[in-house]
Amino acid sequence: MHTLLIPFPDLNPVAFELGPLSVKWYGLAYLAGLLLGWLYIKRLLQQDHLWPNGKAPFALAKADDLLLYMTVGVLLGGRLGYVLFYEPAYFIRHPADVIAVWQGGMAFHGALLGSILAIVLFSRQQGVNPWSVLDLCATATPMGLFFGRLANFINGELWGRPTDVAWAMIFPNPLSGGVPRHPSQLYEATLEGLVLFLFIRYLTHTKLALRNPGLVGGVFVAGYGLARSTCEFFREPDPGHWLTIGPFTAGIFYSLPMIVAGAWAIVMALRKAQRAPAHAGE
Repeated sequence: MHTLLIPFPDLNPVAFELGPLSVKWYGLAYLAGLLLGWLYIKRLLQQDHLWPNGKAPFALAKADDLLLYMTVGVLLGGRLGYVLFYEPAYFIRHPADVIAVWQGGMAFHGALLGSILAIVLFSRQQGVNPWSVLDLCATATPMGLFFGRLANFINGELWGRPTDVAWAMIFPNPLSGGVPRHPSQLYEATLEGLVLFLFIRYLTHTKLALRNPGLVGGVFVAGYGLARSTCEFFREPDPGHWLTIGPFTAGIFYSLPMIVAGAWAIVMALRKAQRAPAHAGE
């Protein structure tokens, strides 16, 4: 059996300590994703040529409000998604643990739903096109996904399925069984984070896709669903989950609606773009 010659790195999940307070890499990953995404969004808002009619959807100063909305949406949605989608039986027995986010437990699909609600509320409050706000957030979200998956790797959690590939790793957690496994966290960081960000960046700056509201958001939603579903075939399924069926996992089943919804948004955005010249001439 071929295994990685370099063992799993001796990485401390705690980045640093301030007295009794321990700051973990996982929390820093969320912070980095939100702050870098906020800075990137502000940069895009300053590039009017990227947007419909040569004007950004809202003023630069409102990006601070959007950051607040998205932070609440991601944290509440991510936690409630984990509670409802992955461990409902446990939290029914231990309801007080629902707020114990320091113990870990966030779900991207829940964070996505929370973010969409935050986008709708922000858009109504600001009187702007929610599709353009969705597009804007979609450009930055892969950053958070990238850092989040790296934090999963540092924590030695969410490991992959047993394998004999040359780059397999033995994760230190005893629950991993002490067998070589796919470093699936790195696969997800690459596909869901880096590749998706670069592809969306190509669409926004080369194809000027932000001029078609809903297109970039649809590409992100469908693209994430495809990337996550692909990586799930290398990731160890959640033990005992009712949606673990053969090689298929809960993550795949939760991602399938994303692929459909994203494809629908892409089609609608392109159809609207095709109709726009005819309307402009009337």
